[in-house]
Amino acid sequence: MQEILRDIVGAIIGEDAEININEKTSANGVIVIELSVAKENMGKIIGRKGRIAKALRTVMKAYANKKNQRVIIEIV
Repeated sequence: MQEILRDIVGAIIGEDAEININEKTSANGVIVIELSVAKENMGKIIGRKGRIAKALRTVMKAYANKKNQRVIIEIV
């Protein structure tokens, strides 16, 4: 899942930008993905009123749902 998120975020802010992704699995099987980018790119990831962040979460949840998994995307 990290690769897909990295590709999407890279397309939004640029491939050469600093993108850090940490993936953890909680005790109940939920995958928690922490996404962090450089401070100057944070606005591009969040978007106006959080629209891009919401779209990222929706796409990743749809992908995880196809694999019968649950995912939570946290932007830090």
